[in-house]
Amino acid sequence: MARAHTVFRCTQCGAASAKWAGQCASCGEWNTLAEEAAESKPAARARKSGVGSTPLSAVHASDGERWRTGINELDFVLGGGLVPGSMVLIGGEPGIGKSTLLLQTAAALQHTERATLYVSGEESQTQVRLRSDRLERNAGAVSVLAETSLEQVLAVAEREKPSVLVIDSIQTLATEALEGAPGSVGQVRETAARLMRFAKERGVAVLVVGHVTKDGGIAGPKTLEHIVDTVLYFEGESSADHRVLRATKNRFGSVDEIAVFRMTDRGLVPVERPSELFLGERGDRPPGSAVAALIEGTRPLLVEIQALAAKAGFGTPQRVATGFDNRRLALLLAVLDKRAGLSFAQTDVFVNVVGGLRLVEPAGDLAVAVALASSVYERAVPADAVFIGELGLGGEVRAVGQMERRLAEAEQLGFSAAYIADRAASGPRRGSLRAHGVPDVAALLRRLFAKQ
Repeated sequence: MARAHTVFRCTQCGAASAKWAGQCASCGEWNTLAEEAAESKPAARARKSGVGSTPLSAVHASDGERWRTGINELDFVLGGGLVPGSMVLIGGEPGIGKSTLLLQTAAALQHTERATLYVSGEESQTQVRLRSDRLERNAGAVSVLAETSLEQVLAVAEREKPSVLVIDSIQTLATEALEGAPGSVGQVRETAARLMRFAKERGVAVLVVGHVTKDGGIAGPKTLEHIVDTVLYFEGESSADHRVLRATKNRFGSVDEIAVFRMTDRGLVPVERPSELFLGERGDRPPGSAVAALIEGTRPLLVEIQALAAKAGFGTPQRVATGFDNRRLALLLAVLDKRAGLSFAQTDVFVNVVGGLRLVEPAGDLAVAVALASSVYERAVPADAVFIGELGLGGEVRAVGQMERRLAEAEQLGFSAAYIADRAASGPRRGSLRAHGVPDVAALLRRLFAKQ
């Protein structure tokens, strides 16, 4: 009996190798080569006559029609709604709400007379029905198919002609044209490519769930994210009652937009003012707390930064950050030591971004530095103050973009003082919020924590 031919394929870039190696020769990642059955060569397609290029000016431009999903926060992240013929990939930790959101979306689209086919490869039709019974919106009109064969799914979709096709999940689908188990590199790549072709040819919007690895990335080859039009990630702890949906790729809108949902016993409920959720109850805050004004995509967002500096119990002090880059934290600690005279050599440092958000943009540097200093001095910062600015290596406070939108959001939430860079504070201000310009972090700490 002939031995089956196998190849080793990289789970990150999809490159094939005849033998196993510790490092992929194409992308340089380590321990990513997995063995799978070799793909059989597809039959050569007949060449079509009369195929040629077309001038861009002669291409018909669509009117930009989008389908509203009925969930305003989801429409906001998508850039205004679903684009016909697009493919959207949604990833996230197990139990965070991917299937719930897609079932709610399918129910909302069905109510707007957009026929929806929900394909479940992980659950039976009975299990999907049990979940739908818990939702606030009735999903009884949604067509459900429990199937893992791609050919069967496409055959049903061709026959029923839905406007929206939901696949839960891409790792459970398999095509008969390839050998290998569902979820393998070749199967994921081929099924995703065929679903994309189906979406473009039929004008069907395809929503796909993708499993994530232990590192937080979507399982399967990286080409999966390159194939689809939009990639959405669920963030936040599954044990918390709120979820953050972030767009990391969007061919039809801006990236880094976020939507915030609250998980309830009736499904996911959109949160229209996320700043109020992340700030919680304002009032007298303990030392080590400061508020930063961020921009997520096009949305201003206020979040609380908590810091704790405690005496180190061992020889090497700990540096623990949740929702904040550890290397950025090390840089800020060095700046505070060198430029403001605050030494953290003998203290453990813990920084937490409240609400499970990831603080990426440098506009939160000033709030993190103030929270650290507040913990060291054991003095709370004013509860009505917000801190916006990037810290340079010289300790200077640098201006950040879209300052007016950040200040307007802070004013709407009742803040009366904002500490920003000198250059950003020179413009005219209206309303009750006062912008205080500070040249460097040392001057700001003297202003906030100087002994009376």
